[in-house]
Amino acid sequence: MMKALLLFVLVAAAAAWPSFDFESLEGYQGDDPSVPTLKKQEQVNKLLWKIYDNIKYPELKGYADSFNPVADTSMYSDGGKAVRRLDMEYKDHRLLEQHHWFSLFNARQRNESLMLFDVLMHCPKWDCFVKNAAYWRKKMNEGEFVYALYTAVIHNDVADGVLLPPLYEVTPHMFTNSEVIMQAYTAKMKHTPGKFKMSFTGTKKNKEQRVAYFGEDIGMNTHHVTWHMDFPFWWKDDYGYHLDRKGELFFWAHHQLTARFDSERLSNWLDPVDELHWDEPIVEGFAPHAMYKYGGEFPPRPDNVYFEDVDGVARVRDMLITETRIRDAIDHGYIVKKDGTKIDIMNDEGINILGNIVESSMYSPNIQYYGQLHNLAHIMLGRQGDPHGKYNMTPGVMEHFETATRDPSFFRLHKYMDNIFKKHKYSLPPYKREELEFPGIEVQSISVEGELRTYFEDYEFDLRNAVDSAEGIEEVELKAVVHRLNHREFSFVADVNNNNGGEVMSTFRIFMCPRYDNNELLFGAEKGHWYCIEMDKFWKKLSPGRNHVVRKSTESSVTVPDVPHFQTLIDKVESGGSFDMHEYERACGIPNRMLLPKGKWDGMEFALLLAVTDGSYDATHANPADTDHGGSHAHCSTHGDVYPDKRPMGYPIERRIDDRRIFDSVPNFKMNLVKVFHEEDEHHD
Repeated sequence: MMKALLLFVLVAAAAAWPSFDFESLEGYQGDDPSVPTLKKQEQVNKLLWKIYDNIKYPELKGYADSFNPVADTSMYSDGGKAVRRLDMEYKDHRLLEQHHWFSLFNARQRNESLMLFDVLMHCPKWDCFVKNAAYWRKKMNEGEFVYALYTAVIHNDVADGVLLPPLYEVTPHMFTNSEVIMQAYTAKMKHTPGKFKMSFTGTKKNKEQRVAYFGEDIGMNTHHVTWHMDFPFWWKDDYGYHLDRKGELFFWAHHQLTARFDSERLSNWLDPVDELHWDEPIVEGFAPHAMYKYGGEFPPRPDNVYFEDVDGVARVRDMLITETRIRDAIDHGYIVKKDGTKIDIMNDEGINILGNIVESSMYSPNIQYYGQLHNLAHIMLGRQGDPHGKYNMTPGVMEHFETATRDPSFFRLHKYMDNIFKKHKYSLPPYKREELEFPGIEVQSISVEGELRTYFEDYEFDLRNAVDSAEGIEEVELKAVVHRLNHREFSFVADVNNNNGGEVMSTFRIFMCPRYDNNELLFGAEKGHWYCIEMDKFWKKLSPGRNHVVRKSTESSVTVPDVPHFQTLIDKVESGGSFDMHEYERACGIPNRMLLPKGKWDGMEFALLLAVTDGSYDATHANPADTDHGGSHAHCSTHGDVYPDKRPMGYPIERRIDDRRIFDSVPNFKMNLVKVFHEEDEHHD
């Protein structure tokens, strides 16, 4: 086994594939659910390395060549129903061929990928899981396989503790421009290591280029695609559990992406993004400058294109009808279920139902009537370069969650849907004083320790999986260098008086809201609160009297650290011992280096708002201050569990504010003014 592995040699010793001998681990048995996490990690690494090549590792190659997935169906929790279905599709030659593009928005391709996901989800033991993964990796389209494996590792408890390598190092074509890919191929052919600078897609003639660093950030792309893996629109509770408040999470996570994008635009002297209109032109075109591994270039879209019907997908009038039905439901205050009964949405739960409807989730109570607004909109935007299939063009960037945020139309689309949600939120009454106050609690001050300062830095990621390999030929180091936003570390500092005479549990809710629009006009509370960005939410026990609370920016429940490099995971496995990287278990979350908006060189003013609310009422779990709830729970919930906060997401600023004096008069709320400074970088486009 180890001799065969030596064929896979990297340039430096640190880059060698792990050779730790797991077969000698005492007590290890292939069908034991207590398989060491290190062993599982090794196998997942090898399943995802060089995904377009044949498996070269003897153990997994043996499974791929000789395992019969339908020979013993007792290993599956469904008695083999899912695997027999997939096996029949394969034997009938109905599965998508390898070396072909894959899009989740293509219904047939998605169904094929979900067939494998279903098989893996019905594997209660790792032996079943890994043998099926290896077997079907050899048989199925690479994109379908990667998606199925990623989502199964996320959702199947048998893979607990396994970290998925960053997608931008597994399928680099989806995150890198064509020029860099071609440079990597040239370097590989010449057997010369290289680092290639990845520029953004436009030029300074395009004002949207000023904010390309946000939509094209590989960490932001990872957050977006991972969110949709954690909370997929196709999810059914038959897979094992219910995704709590999934529709509301769709609203809040995407609202926050849009609000953050608006703050970046204001940081760069641009107006907030305008919403998309089906009967008006798509003002901003987009040239992706990116290519598929197989299938050619991602298609561009010129400026000022009017929407056309997309053959076999949807007509423009269908989109308008769908929107009208949803808006009518908001005006009526109820949703009509498939059986004709009504669901009241004039309450805190209404946003969850609307989120499921707008996203086109399987949780929608009436898909036939309320349609598939979000999913079809992504396809409509992705196909406007070739709406009638005249040129047989590949799917556009909007038809992949990995690439969608690159296109400025993504934010126009989500501002459009955000305004539908806003219509619902504004149909609810403003919060009354008694719904906001926390008796006995007084926030004396909220401030920042350390300067709020952003800057750009260079970051490298691995391109070796972008190029083809040949057996016996050594790999060379190939890396892309990207310019990305970061900020200096800082802390939020609050002084809070607890006058209740005893310890109380509290919820700290921190927001930053831009103060001025692009014309330097002050945002009023009536409008400005919709542009607020959530910075953190956490629980804290308050002792009687004065409490001095310091919360580091690195602790934010909104953000996650960088996903460890693929090579880091390889090295970790090679080093042996235990495998515990708990801090990286979630890839869903805003990159922690992007917690702050860019700001301006001379300072951009924000209102810093702290609301301290009753944690004993808010929390869905006992002792909420004793856990991090999965790290990035604010936008990504706690994996496999209920959302930790009973309050509506965005509370207390997600409803309309008719009179700011109510907020000013509540002692458990406090506002301060802060500025975000940006260190100018002459290398930034």
